[in-house]
Amino acid sequence: MAKCMYCGKGVSFGHNVSHSNRKTGRTWKPNIRKVSIVENGTHKTVTICSRCLREGKVERS
Repeated sequence: MAKCMYCGKGVSFGHNVSHSNRKTGRTWKPNIRKVSIVENGTHKTVTICSRCLREGKVERS
């Protein structure tokens, strides 16, 4: 599932709008990475977005 385990960022939906103003469905997917972290002294593999990773919300193992 394309969702961050910490901030909850997920897939967004909207439209592509052409020059003639026709609308077709599209999605925006977050930049999700699988990383191994240390949580409560145990090693886990979680999916986390690149923003949370950059801000240091988790401690990588």
